Amino acid sequence: MNLRIGSRGSQLALWQANHIAALLREQGHDIEIEIIKTTGDRLQEVTFAQVGSKGMFTKEIEEALADGRVDLAVHSLKDLPTELPGPFTLAATPPRVDPRDVLVSVKYHSLAALPLGAVVGTSSQRRRAQLLALRPDIQAVEFRGNVDTRLRKLAEGQVDAILLAAAGLDRLEKTEWVRERLDPKDFCPAAGQGSLGIETRKDDSKTISAIEFLDDHATRFAVTAERVALAALGGGCQVPIGIYCRIAPQDEAGEWQEIFAVVADPATGKAIRIHHEARRSEIGPQALGKLAAKKLIEAGASPLLEATAQPPAGASA
Repeated sequence: MNLRIGSRGSQLALWQANHIAALLREQGHDIEIEIIKTTGDRLQEVTFAQVGSKGMFTKEIEEALADGRVDLAVHSLKDLPTELPGPFTLAATPPRVDPRDVLVSVKYHSLAALPLGAVVGTSSQRRRAQLLALRPDIQAVEFRGNVDTRLRKLAEGQVDAILLAAAGLDRLEKTEWVRERLDPKDFCPAAGQGSLGIETRKDDSKTISAIEFLDDHATRFAVTAERVALAALGGGCQVPIGIYCRIAPQDEAGEWQEIFAVVADPATGKAIRIHHEARRSEIGPQALGKLAAKKLIEAGASPLLEATAQPPAGASA
């Protein structure tokens, strides 16, 4: 079967597309990759808050899917909106890799070791908010660009450290300056972080059948819970919400799931956190996600969500 993959053109996006292409070729399929430039790629020097983040890395790829120019799209799942447009479906979620955020620095070995008033680069409101919650003295600055660009800026001494997703650095084998992998209970990842999402047209049964083997059930459970919670809270990839679901570490049988979630204010560092454990046999991923969102609201997250939902002056809503 001939399959055409739509992908962004960044080094990481192409690694991901080629990774999926190789797995499909092993099944005997002929694969082509079409590079598609998205709004997020064109606006590298503009902050996410200024352009609005919904679909900024997916819209043009979905247009190619709708037009039939490509058969499937490979996304970083955290970039994929929780509600997909009507014609599309999340057809496969391959096995997740390290979902954690990492501190990357030339000089300093951990977040705690950063000097008073250190400057840390990040483009994520979620990371900025949790950083401020843990280290109120640190100055977080806007830091966009692909992985190589951010690492170059770090090497030039523009900042003392940067915060990135472990998955991207691991996949690109650029872990030389990774100093600390941050524990999700203290620094909660974005919903879907570390996971790939393979999107297809809902009515394309041949493609859906061809990629079915890529879907990992444990990953599907976890990211479904995370994305349901995020949707229930009204959050996108730039609202400062962290949600992470996993099999409880001490549970070798995989019966117990635990979910961490946080809502934090990037202006003040105030954070509301919850943690919940549940048996998989007693609760499904959708119910677990809704429960996590409910617990955050009950813990007092609503005022923070309302405050951070307001765009800055002059920004796009």
